[in-house]
Amino acid sequence: MGEEIPNGDTKVVLKRKITLFNGVGIIIGTIIGSGIFISPTGVFIYTESVAASLIIWLACGLLSTLGALCYAELGTSITRSGGDYAYIYTAFGPLPAFLRIWIALLIIRPTTQAIVALTFGHYVVKPFFPECDPPQDAVKLLAAVCLCVLTAINCISVRWTMRIQDVFTSSKLLALVIIIIAGLYYIFIGHTENFQKPFEGKYDAGSIALAFYSGLFAFGGWNYLNFVTEELQDPYKNLPRAIWIAMPMVTIIYVMANLAYFAVVSKMEMMSNPAVAAVFGDRLFGSWSWVIPVFVALSTFGGVNGVLFTSARLFATGAQEGHMPAFFSLFHIERQTPIPSLFFTCVISLLMLTTSNVFDLINYFSQTLWLSVGVSVVGMLWLRRAKPNIPRPIKVNIIIPYVFLIAIGCLVIIPAITNPRDTGIGIAIMLSGIPVYYLCVKWKNKPESYHIFSGCILRFMQRLCSCVYVEAAEKMTS
Repeated sequence: MGEEIPNGDTKVVLKRKITLFNGVGIIIGTIIGSGIFISPTGVFIYTESVAASLIIWLACGLLSTLGALCYAELGTSITRSGGDYAYIYTAFGPLPAFLRIWIALLIIRPTTQAIVALTFGHYVVKPFFPECDPPQDAVKLLAAVCLCVLTAINCISVRWTMRIQDVFTSSKLLALVIIIIAGLYYIFIGHTENFQKPFEGKYDAGSIALAFYSGLFAFGGWNYLNFVTEELQDPYKNLPRAIWIAMPMVTIIYVMANLAYFAVVSKMEMMSNPAVAAVFGDRLFGSWSWVIPVFVALSTFGGVNGVLFTSARLFATGAQEGHMPAFFSLFHIERQTPIPSLFFTCVISLLMLTTSNVFDLINYFSQTLWLSVGVSVVGMLWLRRAKPNIPRPIKVNIIIPYVFLIAIGCLVIIPAITNPRDTGIGIAIMLSGIPVYYLCVKWKNKPESYHIFSGCILRFMQRLCSCVYVEAAEKMTS
């Protein structure tokens, strides 16, 4: 387990057990989630074109691959956990990093959890309302129950949380295999009527950008790929190899699934019902149509679990750096779960359920998400100039980050012009973090009453949740 170091102590190191094959499986399992069961409607709503939708899915796969390669360099040169937060901190310092975790706390993470939970609610309710849209209150209630149950499980046991993740991952793959095989068979027996005039649609820049938001939501998770490097065999060769193998596979699966959807589901049905896989099942499987919604519901249940798990750890990292309230870094004494962070994440996600329209939520959070991704990649280029001597086991061709940044620029700027209201809200929330940073983080000589109040909250949470403060193994440096 350990190796001897000069002073006689034992240094514990993780064994590199993850092979290239395992790495490919981890990437595919991380990316494929709820998005492919909800985003096809979002892409088609904004393009109204079968051909354009399929092209956008291909382009989303390519863009995600470029992003994954950039993050492979970032993740192997900046090893501190925290993802974008750690990269922005190292490149640009504490204030930009604080703004990143601020928008993650208030927008990105809770909105993602709400979207996946609402997808779960749609697919659970849809079989009971095959001829009409399900009641939105029922969808939101089920989404809330899903969030609360999984938050409780995450608080109780890390082992149970991981078991849920393992068991429910297989359901999404099985659902996609069934959909693709059934859809291709439907095409082969002559049902091609939905592919008439495939390029007919709308192609204005704003609609295309919003269509990309829905497509890229389904590829979410590519920026977690570098988290396996510490346990990956020969990571500096196998990580880029795993990306080049897994990302095209995911893209092919997504394009084939959309091809199957378009073959079976009419354009009007696609635009009017976000639970497109449920409509697909009703059309092809008759009395067995309930199978698809069940598998999709299981998949999205596991998806909410994964987002909750990682969100709580992200906020704990921020608290360890002094950028979040100290109670976020409290972990249960025996269960080693960040109960206060999980509880807070759940509450903010529940507030996002004021709407049941998942596409409004996707558009709302995507701009800030891609802005932070872009800043991280700009940070990678800046570090090449400012810190040329830091270890870079993986170094991508300079063309890749520039192409990626041009695409991100379009994704951020075009919706800002066509939909300024949501952009304004997102920017206002982000900028509201500046006074919070200077008052709560930067200001060192705070009045005694502030320390008394924050200390009381910390001790109250410690006693309420039986938690202790956990410090970071290493501190970030800018």
